[in-house]
Amino acid sequence: MKVQKLPRISGKETIKILAKVGFLPARQKGSHVILKKETPEGTKTTVVPLHKEIDRGTLLEIIRQAGLKKEEFLELI
Repeated sequence: MKVQKLPRISGKETIKILAKVGFLPARQKGSHVILKKETPEGTKTTVVPLHKEIDRGTLLEIIRQAGLKKEEFLELI
């Protein structure tokens, strides 16, 4: 099984992908957008920087905070 690398995507693209699983922009502070999603377990929150390219490590952390697996995120792209 080949491990898929995360693509280089922008903050706006990341927000669109997370919107597919129910995340909505709650507020913005400078170039960072705070996204929230209500779940039965509580509120999930993640911060997405509005950069042209998000670092892979940052993207991985956003995916983890969103409660997704890397594979699930890649399928949403």
